[in-house]
Amino acid sequence: MKIIEKNLGQGFVKVVPDSPDDLWHLYNVIYKGDEAYAYTSRAIKSDTETSRPKSAERVSAFIGVTVESVSWDKFLGKLRVHGLICHAPDIIPTGAHHTLSIALNQPLTIVKKEWPKHLLDRLTRASETEKPMLIISIDDEGFAIAETKQYGVEIKVEERTKLPGKHEADKRVEATKAYFRRVLNSLNQLWAQNRSPIVIIGAGFVKNDFVRFLSEEAQEMSKSVADVKSVNNGGIAGIYEALRSGVLLRAANQLRVVEETETIEEVLKRLGKGEGTVTYGLEAVENAVNMGAVEKLVLADVALRDADEQQRLKLEGLMREAEKRGANVTVISTEHEAGAKLLALGGIAALLRFPIY
Repeated sequence: MKIIEKNLGQGFVKVVPDSPDDLWHLYNVIYKGDEAYAYTSRAIKSDTETSRPKSAERVSAFIGVTVESVSWDKFLGKLRVHGLICHAPDIIPTGAHHTLSIALNQPLTIVKKEWPKHLLDRLTRASETEKPMLIISIDDEGFAIAETKQYGVEIKVEERTKLPGKHEADKRVEATKAYFRRVLNSLNQLWAQNRSPIVIIGAGFVKNDFVRFLSEEAQEMSKSVADVKSVNNGGIAGIYEALRSGVLLRAANQLRVVEETETIEEVLKRLGKGEGTVTYGLEAVENAVNMGAVEKLVLADVALRDADEQQRLKLEGLMREAEKRGANVTVISTEHEAGAKLLALGGIAALLRFPIY
């Protein structure tokens, strides 16, 4: 994300999304009632001597809308901002409905009555390039490869297999080589795009055998292996286990999805032990904030995005108050497992400095 211009006095920020992750960030930044401006096209009906009666001509124009709804399709990589036209050339009537279809590398200006700190922080984070990481989970029953996104992890490949038993040593060796070759081909297709760091995880010795195979067959790619870790499961289950357990932290450094997962796992761990230094639900968290007890406040992104204006202002006020009292505030993506677990707790929770009862 490129932040082209920012004028909080006039209430606007102009950005250019340059990755699919950026469209997700904008989906969580643009609220109902905001204004959004971009170059777009619109069909204009004309009825002149040189045109067919009431024929439609599509023209390009800089149009602003007062936002009514925002939709994001992560698979097609599209963001649509729908609302009533509030600014347009004279040939286009204001007050009509229009949808801005925002694509990558297309400038977009967002106007708000007030810019909350957490939204400005989100745009700043999005402007700091974060290289994705490839996670491959492998054992003798199959493998899965995922790519980290700022909104979670995206499973790219999954394959199940059945290798010959240890009593058929010769067949097992040949079958394993063929299996590793398929894994390598799948991994290479993803790695070649960005030369992303690779973390290899799995149960048993298969992951270590694959690491040796990789170093022999693809030396350049093997240089991107950032870590090798053991987990109890293979495939997709192993990937989510690694996220929950924190074994990816060294390789991921500040990778957002891992941080969010670690935070929610800490919330659940304290709840499971019946500790007093955790609470959840709006009323309980609000009480903890007012007591100055909150160390870390976590809120599901949909709790803000889907709230009506009155509820959203209340939540943002709570976030500001928590920050004033020294708490760290994190908005958690519900596009991955940790966010879904937070939703099950009502969409808001807090880790506390001291117990409250």
